Amino acid sequence: MGEFNPLIPVPKNYQHILALAFAIQEINRDPQLLPNITLGFRIYEEKQHASMIQDVSLSLLSSRGKVSPNYKCNTQDNLLSVLGGLNSRTSYQMATLFGYRSSDPDLRDKTQFPTFYQIDPQYHRQNAAIVQLLLYFQWNWIGMVVQRSESSDHFIRIFEVTLAQNDICIHFVKQILPRISILNILNRNQIYMLLTILNSNAQVVIISGDSNSLQNLLIALSCYEEDTQTTSGKVWILTTQWEFSAIGYYYQWEKLKSFHGALSITVHTRPVPGFKDYLWALNPHKPHGDVFLPEWWEVVFDCDVLKAGLVSPDGRRVCTGEENMDTLPSSVFDGKMTGFSYSVYNAAYSLAHALHAAYTWESQWALKRGREKPHLHLSVKPWKVTSSSVLTRNPSFPWLPSLSTLLGFINFCLSSPLSLRKVAEWKPKCCYQCVPCPEGTISNQTDAAHCDPCPKDKYPNKEKNHCIVKKLHFLTYQDTLGYTLVSLTLSLSVTTIAVLAIFLKHRDTPIVKANNRDLTYLLLVSLLLCFLCSFLFIGQPRKLTCLFQQTTFAILFSLVVSSVLAKTVMVVLAFMATKPGNSARKLLGKPLTNSIVLGCPLIQAIICITWLAASPPFPNLDFYSLVGEVILECNEGSALMFYAVLAYLGFLALISFTVAFLARKLPGSFNEAKFITFSMLVFCSVWITFLPTYLSTKGKSMVAVEIFSILASGAGLLACIFSPKCYIILLRPDLNQRKNIMRAFLYLI
Repeated sequence: MGEFNPLIPVPKNYQHILALAFAIQEINRDPQLLPNITLGFRIYEEKQHASMIQDVSLSLLSSRGKVSPNYKCNTQDNLLSVLGGLNSRTSYQMATLFGYRSSDPDLRDKTQFPTFYQIDPQYHRQNAAIVQLLLYFQWNWIGMVVQRSESSDHFIRIFEVTLAQNDICIHFVKQILPRISILNILNRNQIYMLLTILNSNAQVVIISGDSNSLQNLLIALSCYEEDTQTTSGKVWILTTQWEFSAIGYYYQWEKLKSFHGALSITVHTRPVPGFKDYLWALNPHKPHGDVFLPEWWEVVFDCDVLKAGLVSPDGRRVCTGEENMDTLPSSVFDGKMTGFSYSVYNAAYSLAHALHAAYTWESQWALKRGREKPHLHLSVKPWKVTSSSVLTRNPSFPWLPSLSTLLGFINFCLSSPLSLRKVAEWKPKCCYQCVPCPEGTISNQTDAAHCDPCPKDKYPNKEKNHCIVKKLHFLTYQDTLGYTLVSLTLSLSVTTIAVLAIFLKHRDTPIVKANNRDLTYLLLVSLLLCFLCSFLFIGQPRKLTCLFQQTTFAILFSLVVSSVLAKTVMVVLAFMATKPGNSARKLLGKPLTNSIVLGCPLIQAIICITWLAASPPFPNLDFYSLVGEVILECNEGSALMFYAVLAYLGFLALISFTVAFLARKLPGSFNEAKFITFSMLVFCSVWITFLPTYLSTKGKSMVAVEIFSILASGAGLLACIFSPKCYIILLRPDLNQRKNIMRAFLYLI
C-alpha cells in the first residue's frame, strides 16, 4: 500500500511503488524463480482513514467488486499475500482482520499474529544503537516522544528497561496521536506536549514514530521558533521509522530547520542492479497502467501531462516526458533505493521465495502420488505460503538490510576538562552532575564513575586527562633569587675582608687597640665564614651538604655572638675597674675572653654533634607541597634538635643584648656598648622574624629565607659595630688620637 495523502502528496514515497513494481518485474523474468508463473499486484492508496483500511482489507478477502469476506468465486484472482504500509497502525488494523487480536497486542507475537511477518530491520538493534549513542556522548537525562499505537506501551516498557540498565533516565514520555487530518495541527494537546518538551531540562529527545504522525510536532515546533525567534536547544534523535521525505511536499523543506543537527538512524541499503535504469525509463505519457505516475510527474517537475497538441488551461508548462530526474533534489526523489523502498523490494522477494518453496513441495508431493504437476493457483493455498519453511525459519534473507549508519551531524562541545559523576542527594543515580576531578587525579573519559590519582612524581595536566612528570624544585645559582643571594653574599664577604684589611693596616692606631684587636679579628673572620656558609644552601641538596648546612651555620654564628658578648663584657669590666676598690680589674685579660669565645661555641658544637649522631639531616623529596613540582630539600632529621640549636643561638644573642643594653649609658669614650646594643637589636629582630617566615614557606623560598636571615643579621653586626670605627680611621684620622681617648682606659680594653 502506498503512503499517499490526498491533501499532502509526498513525491518521494512514490519510490516504494516503483520498488515493488521493479521487484515483481525481476521475479517474473527470473527463469529459476517461479518458472511459468506470473505474479501480479494491486496497489491501494492509504488515505489516513481507519474505515478505508477495513474496507480494503475486507475487499481483499472477497471477489473483486464485491464485499463477501472469505468467499471468492474468481479463481483467477488468487490472493496469496498482502504487503502492508509503513504505518504501524495500518499494519495492525490489517493484521487484526487477517489474523487474531488480543488485549495486549504485539505484532511479533506469532501466537497472536501467526501470519504476520516484519521485513523491517529488527528494532532491538535500533534500540541498542540508540543506547550506544547516548553512552558515547554521556547523555543520561532524556525525553521521549512516541507515536501512540497498539504496541507503543510495549515499546516504551522494553526501551525503559534497556535504558535503566545503562544508568540512563527518562525525564518524560509523551505519546502523540496518529495524524488524522491537516486540520488538527495545533490543538491544545499538541501545544501542551510541545511546551513540556521545551521546558524540560532534558537536552536529548528521542522521537519514535512514522513521519505522518509526527508531522504535527515538527510544524508546531517550527511555528514556535518563528514566533519566539529562538531555537529549542535540544538534540533530536530520530528512529528508522522517520523519513524526512514524508514531511509533505507542500510544507516547505525549510520547516526542517527546527531539526537541523538532528541525529537520524537509517536503514542500510545495498545497490540494486538495474533499478536506476528502470527509473530513467519512466515516461508519464506511457504509464503502462501506473495511475500514479502522471500525477507524480506533474508534482515533481511542475508541469501538466497532457495529450499531444493540448495546452495547459492555467498556462503551466506541458510535460515532455524527457525531464531529467537527475535535476530533482534527493529530498524530493532519490535515484538510489531508500531504506523503506528496500524493505518493500525485499518483501516481494521474500514472498516469491516462500511461494517458490511451497510450489516445489506441492509438486514433489504430487509426483510421489503419481499425479501430474499441479497448477499452482489450484493447489497452493495462502496458508501454505505462510507455513513455508522460508518464512517460518527466518523472514530475513541474506540480502535483507541491517540497521547501520547514524546519519546527521551535530555541533557541540564535550565537557572539558574531563569530569567525574556527582549524584545529587535524593536523586536517581543517573541524575548526576559532572564536576571536575579532584586535585591530583585524572580521568581519561568524561562522565567517569571515579577519577584515578596520579603517581606521586607526576601531576595532572590542565585538562586532567593524563599525568605529567613533576619538575625538580630547589634553589639554583641560575635562578633570579639564587643569583641575587649569591651576589649579596659575595658583596658582604668582600666588605668584611675590606674591613679586616683596614683594621690590620691600622692595627697600631689607638681606636684599633681600644677595641681589643684579637676579638676584632676573630669577629670579622667569623662573620666572613658566616657569609660564605650561605653557599652550602644554594644548589642541589646532597647528603654531605645537608649534614653541614645547619651545623656549620649554628657553630659559626655562635662564635660571632660569643665574640660580641666577650667584647661587651670587656667594656663593662674596664669601666668598673676604674672605680677605687673594685676587683673587676682582676678579671680583665685573655683568660676570660678565651673562656667566653671558646666555651659558648663549644656548647653549640656539642648540640650539633648530638644532632648528627641521633638523627642527622638528609636529602628529601617532597611530592605534595607544590603543584607540578617535587621539592628537593634537606630534611632536618630531627626538628627538635634544629629548634634546640636556634634556641641556644637566641639565648646567646639575648645575653649579649642584655649586657650591652645595661652598659649603653657608659661615658662617651666607652660608647662601644651603644653600637653593640643596636647591632644585637638588629640581630635579634632578624631571627625573631625568621622563624614564622621560615615555617610558612616551602621549597626554594624556605631556603632563601634562611640565607637572607644569615646575611641580614651578619650585615647588621658588621655595619653597626664596624662602620663608625672605619669612618674614624678613614675619614676622621684627627679623632684617632690618644689625647681624644681617656688614657686611663685605652689599653685596658
